[in-house]
Amino acid sequence: MSPAQAAAAHAEHQQILKVLTGLLITLFVAMLSNTVVGNALPVIVAEIGGTQQQYTWIITSAILASTAVTPIAGKLADLTDKKKLLLAAMGLFTLGSLLSGAATSAGMLIGVRIIQGLGMGALQVLVQIIIATIIPPRQRGRYNGYMGAVMAVATVSGPLIGGIIVDIPWLGWRWCYWSAIPFMLLAMGVIWRNLKVPGEGRPGAKIDWLGAALISVAATLVLVWVSFADHAFAWASWQTAAMVGGAVLVVALFVLVELRADEPVVPMKILTERTTVLAIIASLAVGTVMFGANVFLGQYFQIGRGYSPTVAGWLGLPLMVGLLVSSTVAGRLVTASGRWKPYVVGGSALLALGMTLMATVGATTNLGLIGLYLLIAGVGLGASMQNLVLAVQNTVPVSDVGAATSTVTFFRTLGGAMGIQVLGAIYALRVTDLARAGYAEQGVDAAALDASTSSLDLSTLPDAAARVITDAYGDGIGMLFGIAAAVSIIGLVAVCFMRGTELRSTWDAPTEVREVLEGEDPGTTAALAGQPAADTVDLLEEPSDAEPSDAEPSDAEPPDAEPSDVDSSDVEAGATDEPEIPAERR
Repeated sequence: MSPAQAAAAHAEHQQILKVLTGLLITLFVAMLSNTVVGNALPVIVAEIGGTQQQYTWIITSAILASTAVTPIAGKLADLTDKKKLLLAAMGLFTLGSLLSGAATSAGMLIGVRIIQGLGMGALQVLVQIIIATIIPPRQRGRYNGYMGAVMAVATVSGPLIGGIIVDIPWLGWRWCYWSAIPFMLLAMGVIWRNLKVPGEGRPGAKIDWLGAALISVAATLVLVWVSFADHAFAWASWQTAAMVGGAVLVVALFVLVELRADEPVVPMKILTERTTVLAIIASLAVGTVMFGANVFLGQYFQIGRGYSPTVAGWLGLPLMVGLLVSSTVAGRLVTASGRWKPYVVGGSALLALGMTLMATVGATTNLGLIGLYLLIAGVGLGASMQNLVLAVQNTVPVSDVGAATSTVTFFRTLGGAMGIQVLGAIYALRVTDLARAGYAEQGVDAAALDASTSSLDLSTLPDAAARVITDAYGDGIGMLFGIAAAVSIIGLVAVCFMRGTELRSTWDAPTEVREVLEGEDPGTTAALAGQPAADTVDLLEEPSDAEPSDAEPSDAEPPDAEPSDVDSSDVEAGATDEPEIPAERR
């Protein structure tokens, strides 16, 4: 290309890097908002006078809102201007963060967290959709790895950051929410200035608001049921029958509406794909472990082991390290090989192993062993989490990427919300049973049990009672991780039955995606699939001013060969491997 063309292409390349930076900052802040309070929650609840039930609802209210809005945001992204939708979600999240930091009671905090959760849910799925819109699946593996790394750091470092903020006297817990605002405003500026999303959606398309309302109601019924069961009513009760039965009825109505809708929130054709169905099952398991089990690590380290919020955050660091390294490395390997299934299966197996080992943890378990167990689980999460989304995106045309991405994200978030409530209920029951036994050994009247176990401020308890509660929280965590291990094994079984399809190098799905035969080179499979090389785009080479080659790749050329009009022998030294988006996709 001419020097002028090379200069223009280089400028566009730099613009894309800025966009990716803004998107990753947005994703990090959104994910961090729900984990930064992990180690701060005991302090928050003690200061504003909350209970154990309100402890979990401060997190669950945001996740409930996030879950409900996810499929709606995904479908709106297919139909409307993605950039405007993203900026609106960022504004809503910023408002929710401002109000959350200003909360004066547990009830108020739970309420305004719903606003923050709506923005959080929309942002999580929109960032993934926009990246999927501008990068084809084969090259998307590495960028999904970056997203997974960002999500990993936000998920696991959140408790550490929150603990540090709480322990700094001149900051306090309110800055767990307010600290997100400047970063979100910075990301908004970067995205407003640089993001150019291809297309304007489908102007004039009718949005399926009825379907959106029904799926939100169904998710809410399920989450409210698991939140109040065993507290306000028994698991086996008429309230349970009403909520579960109501959820089933609403889901049935939702399916009928979606089958008739012109633009369904969740196209039923997506759910007929075996890969999608199994990915949904696996995503439920990932969400349960990533959100559910991780939330209660803070309680274990602080109440069960007596460490400060900051130290509790550092003790959870191995999980973050495993997630960060595994997600990044697995993403690059997926892009290089075109195979995603080995990493998803291997990651799921490591996750199940890590959770099984964590089920042996008690009040006196060696901290080094706990760190090793968390590292194993983190490596498993990093290798599987985002590659499940990639596997589903690979089966749909670009026009349905939003709905497909939001469907998997929806069930992952739903699994997380249910995991927090169910695991929280199990943890609370186990703590109560252990505390009752401890009181009996000391000859203490069990009438004081309810007051002591519902309060998370141990400084208000007599020393003997505080020791009993501390031991109960320390020894009770094993059962929680035992349940998480069982859920992880279910996810492992699901991914084992997924088809190991080759990642395509085009944005739109071919009419048939062939299964990668065991031991067969991925390039051979791509050639058999008959993907036209002219439709493939190499996004991993920065434009150079080399002269184009006259050789044209054949239809049987493997995607790995990186068909390009640039002779590799002429590429200048120093070219980077970051993406350039061709003009027709901008």
